[in-house]
Amino acid sequence: MTLLITPRLRLEPLNDGHLDGLCRLNGDPAVMRYITGQPETREETQAMIGRVQARWAEFGHSWWAFVRRDGGDVIGMGCIQHLGRDPAGPLETGWRLRPDAWGRGHASEAARHMVGWAFDTLKPALICAVCHPENTPSSTVMARLGMRDSGIGRWYGMDCKRYDLTAAQWLDSAARQQWLAELKMGSESIK
Repeated sequence: MTLLITPRLRLEPLNDGHLDGLCRLNGDPAVMRYITGQPETREETQAMIGRVQARWAEFGHSWWAFVRRDGGDVIGMGCIQHLGRDPAGPLETGWRLRPDAWGRGHASEAARHMVGWAFDTLKPALICAVCHPENTPSSTVMARLGMRDSGIGRWYGMDCKRYDLTAAQWLDSAARQQWLAELKMGSESIK
């Protein structure tokens, strides 16, 4: 499993040590508004950690906890996974953050490092992301990554906007240049 280090965050593969922080995150109705529409129970979050650990073992990628480097608390989570959890589908990135971390650039920072790692390591032709059509903050992060809106589709039981980023587009993106600069400043990936 791969640990990613960004300027402000440690992206740690989900494990049982993250349970309390993830319960705070996934139990918040504001966080889950555009994801499932309802908060998760502790038992649901614990079961999710088990599924994620199995995906790490099977695929070598899945969900990370976003842990502040300067305090150690879990402020979010994000992924590289197969769209719709279908191994035949394209790779997808996604994220969620606690409300007290919204609007501070954490999602963009983590997304750059997840996408940069995926293109660098897994070598996909493209990476996509989906969000509820009203989730403007997430679609803004997708645009900052250089992703392009490819329309509405049905994923995870709801209509979602899909954004795509090809490997060629990533190579020419400002997000990739920022990721490379952050890597030089001490961010890294550790297996």
